[in-house]
Amino acid sequence: MDTISDSQRRAPEPQQPPVLEGDALAAAEELFVDGLPLAKRYVAHLASSGIVRGLIGPREVPRLWERHVLNCAVVQELIPDTARIADVGSGAGLPGLCLALARPDAHFTLIEPLERRVVWLQEVVDDLQLSNVRILRARGEQAKEQVDEIDVVTARAVSALSGLVDITLPLLNGHGQLLALKGRSAAEEIDKARKSLKRWKVQDTEILTVGAELLTEPTTVVRLSL
Repeated sequence: MDTISDSQRRAPEPQQPPVLEGDALAAAEELFVDGLPLAKRYVAHLASSGIVRGLIGPREVPRLWERHVLNCAVVQELIPDTARIADVGSGAGLPGLCLALARPDAHFTLIEPLERRVVWLQEVVDDLQLSNVRILRARGEQAKEQVDEIDVVTARAVSALSGLVDITLPLLNGHGQLLALKGRSAAEEIDKARKSLKRWKVQDTEILTVGAELLTEPTTVVRLSL
């Protein structure tokens, strides 16, 4: 059998962004308001250079709006006015960039350890001219000395909650909240993280559903408050 070398494998092709229409358009208009044109440019980046450079799988393109961007943007309702947010393991900007586009009043530090992702994030932020976003190359647990006082930490698809608290809660310096975007396993993850939550003196643990009035599949968020 012939084998295909890495050099012979075709790189993923850039794609056109999915059409924003119907209920998704209505949700995007409500969430991003005047920032919707920038949100559309962000999705275009995801579908093109995000695919080519391996930040998003090609099969995700048709559902970039519903499954990813809007799924993240609805979390903005949990963020206090003018808050300082650290998004840990930001990857392709989910949820950090989505939230920064929806909440220009807040300031976001996107924390990502992989250089190729950091380079891509900075290119997108520069193109969108987002003055409320800073990109930091670091691991979450090592970033405490490099960020200003943080009110909220966000994370999506980074780690199970039992490990995530050790990565994220040090950034809060004893006060604030973690918003972890989770799925159906949220309650189970909380149960498995009981010892860690006690060690970090978490005062309140909640499972919240956000975006039910806008999305067919609303977003599940675990909120931990110190």
